[in-house]
Amino acid sequence: MARTVDWDDDGVITAIDQRALPAEFRVLRLGTVDALVAAIADLTIRGAPALGASGALGVALAARAHPGDPDRVRAEAERVAAVRPTAVNLRRGVERALRRLDDGTDAVVAEARAVLDEDEATNRRLSRRAADLLTELCPGRPLRLLTLCNSGALATVAWGTGLGAVRELAERGLVDEVLACETRPLLQGARLTVWELHEMGVAHRLCVDSAGASAIARGLVDAVVVGADRVAANGDAANKIGTYALACAAAQSGVPVVVVAPDSTVDHATASGADIVIEERAADEVRTVAGVPTTLPDTPVYNPAFDVTPARLLAAVVTEAATFRHGAWTVETPVPVP
Repeated sequence: MARTVDWDDDGVITAIDQRALPAEFRVLRLGTVDALVAAIADLTIRGAPALGASGALGVALAARAHPGDPDRVRAEAERVAAVRPTAVNLRRGVERALRRLDDGTDAVVAEARAVLDEDEATNRRLSRRAADLLTELCPGRPLRLLTLCNSGALATVAWGTGLGAVRELAERGLVDEVLACETRPLLQGARLTVWELHEMGVAHRLCVDSAGASAIARGLVDAVVVGADRVAANGDAANKIGTYALACAAAQSGVPVVVVAPDSTVDHATASGADIVIEERAADEVRTVAGVPTTLPDTPVYNPAFDVTPARLLAAVVTEAATFRHGAWTVETPVPVP
């Protein structure tokens, strides 16, 4: 599969259009900051690591469009960084590329491409570490896993985070089945996670979001595995809306919840989940399904994109180089990738 986002030698960003899947696989060419901002806003590009890479690529676009005008580049970069406030990776990708601005356009482009190249190796390391932990928490058998939203290759440049750990476990022959929540209102689980699981050849079933807690209570789930858009210093994790409910159900049933995310998603400047800004999205995402109205047209809507799961409900947060368990971060040597 092509990279979720990439840089073309013609000076444009290529991006898999995640709105079109699973019906159609298509790659878009984004040649302006306006086009990139729109693609991030409408979820053509989504997933914290993919957003981080897109942030860096957006600065590269701006630097090429406005050579010799660093103030304009910085203003365009801020537009990119501000599109989705919850995912810390987006701003971090922008800031990383901006640090090379005084070195010239070529340096900015090189830095953005470095972000792309690092992503897959990072995700393979963290996925291996998460798979090791999951086999420690649930030893001696292939696992029945529950996931929400999409944390696979499509949420990153390549490989995946939460679903990357599933991929790693599957390669070890340690996945019995994955239960994928559909993830209303935009169905990232039904459209994207199921598509990725099918492509991987991993046994899976789709369930409505409200069935996840019941599946846990009925003993159908060994562990819940998700990604994250921001992790606070105290281990609280912001992820797709519905994660908190699953974590509450899992805690009640003694089922571990493991968050898998790159270290760039951990925001040590944010003390706790209470300090994380939660993005609220358009009302029509809830009032319609695939453009078809499902309620009265003027119905007021509450549509947060994310919720925050307290660290006390998580078995662990796993990055490529650290683990949050038992109330503290432990920094470890990253697992080498052959």
